[in-house]
Amino acid sequence: MPDPGEADHPGEADHPAETDPETALTCGGTARSHPALQDRRGTVGCGRRQVGGLDPAEPARAGSSDIWTGDVPLDQLLEGVTSALDDAASVTEACERAVEVFAAHTPAMIAVLLPVQDHLRCAAAAGSWHVYSTLPFDSGVAGRVYRTGRRAVLTDVSADADYVSLGPPVAVEICAPIPGPGGTTGGAFNVEWRTPVDIDLWLPVVEAVAARIGARISALGGPPTESDSEKLLRHALSFGTARDERQLLHRSLVAAREVSGLSTPAVLLPGRAGARALLDDRNPTALGDRLAALGPEVLSQFTVRARRHGSGYTLGDPSQFGAHGFEQLTSIGVRTMISVPVGPGRDADADPRSAGGVLLVVDERAIRPDPAIPNLLELLAAHAWTSLDRLETLRRLSEKASSDPLTGLRHYGPFGERLARATPGRTALLAIDIDRFKQLNDEYGHQAGDRALVDLARTLLATLRSGDELYRIGGDEFAAVIEVKRPEEARMIAERLAQAARRQGRTISVGVALQAAAESAADTLRRADQALYEAKRTGRDSVRVAASNRPTSGVA
Repeated sequence: MPDPGEADHPGEADHPAETDPETALTCGGTARSHPALQDRRGTVGCGRRQVGGLDPAEPARAGSSDIWTGDVPLDQLLEGVTSALDDAASVTEACERAVEVFAAHTPAMIAVLLPVQDHLRCAAAAGSWHVYSTLPFDSGVAGRVYRTGRRAVLTDVSADADYVSLGPPVAVEICAPIPGPGGTTGGAFNVEWRTPVDIDLWLPVVEAVAARIGARISALGGPPTESDSEKLLRHALSFGTARDERQLLHRSLVAAREVSGLSTPAVLLPGRAGARALLDDRNPTALGDRLAALGPEVLSQFTVRARRHGSGYTLGDPSQFGAHGFEQLTSIGVRTMISVPVGPGRDADADPRSAGGVLLVVDERAIRPDPAIPNLLELLAAHAWTSLDRLETLRRLSEKASSDPLTGLRHYGPFGERLARATPGRTALLAIDIDRFKQLNDEYGHQAGDRALVDLARTLLATLRSGDELYRIGGDEFAAVIEVKRPEEARMIAERLAQAARRQGRTISVGVALQAAAESAADTLRRADQALYEAKRTGRDSVRVAASNRPTSGVA
């Protein structure tokens, strides 16, 4: 669109300008013809060396050495705009025709901007070789006009903080809100001149044209919405930026609802216990709750059928056609349905996460969907599944990056992050070291040492409670982070670990430290290490608690 910046200017007239009848040329219409354009003497003027009431003796403004002086038949302009709008069969055609007529009467850059989603879109433009297609609501003065519903006039564009210079120098700019239904703002009509013009003359003209455009848009059913392809692309792009599976699910369900026009989207996922319905918990519906309540068996039957036969949709009220095989769905109020398989459909019993599901969109209204809608939903479903694969791949890579490849335990990076979340008086740190591990490596080789590390890691993990965390933080060094209700509990868990290692034929030394109030994680780790060194120094195969610095068990 032409430069979208516009603003209220300090010299905006509150009344039409005086015009000398002896020097003025009538440019169409009397006060009776166009009340909005009348001056105090009953005619509309555009002088011999002026546009409108611009005094020829007035010096040209910056960048306007060539002042346009053509006569403007404003009655013909408004009549032409009205006729063009009446003949238009669509909103786009109406905007294009109105701009075409306006451009034929003045050498200006002209644009009609209408709201689509979260931005203004240029529906029609003239007077410039290059235009910008979209403008955010919070950008430029055109965005301000749309947001506030107030006209804006600029005689010095550089003085307006919202003005965005995108094209040739502009001397005068007028932007009027396009009225929408119910007193809302339905867009903006923007006109920019490279040379000075009479604002008192042109402001009511621009506002009158904006009003006519708004009336015709309302008569044609309102501003154009996104096309199906635009919706598809917008949602597909949002899938690619989803941070996790939960966000991807939400965006997929929102996309299915917007593209289909139906009220309740769901993803049916199979599993060992049957299928379950994943719903948009941010936009719940009663129909969605009833769908989920059908239970795994019924949802599984429908999922299997939909995946076996492919995408499908309904043709109207089920009472007129019968709904054989879908009675459970119609019994909960489903009157319209579109179903689309999702994913490759591998064996759900072998790996439920890898099995495909079904994208289901339903409604309590009896609507006959456009046959193209299932095709669009198929594309969305395919892209959503691809995005899910991407998230799964990123998750696996992240796990690999944060895990020890030998034992599978997380390493020092995640260990430090966990320590940062420690709770004083509740979080205990167990520093664990395999006794005489270097001797094992020297006598039997590194392969034997690796096997010992793997076996011990499994043993320690199996001994710890659910929720306890084990890390490998060095060659033969492990650390466990546990939550306890009392200090003695940490010592008891350390004892169990030592006993489990003995049953495996190994011995370990353990240092225990309970994080104290106001103690940093680094200091807690230091105290646990000191307790571990004490256990090693006094004979190994023992547990030392940092608080008492006294062995609690073990053989020196």
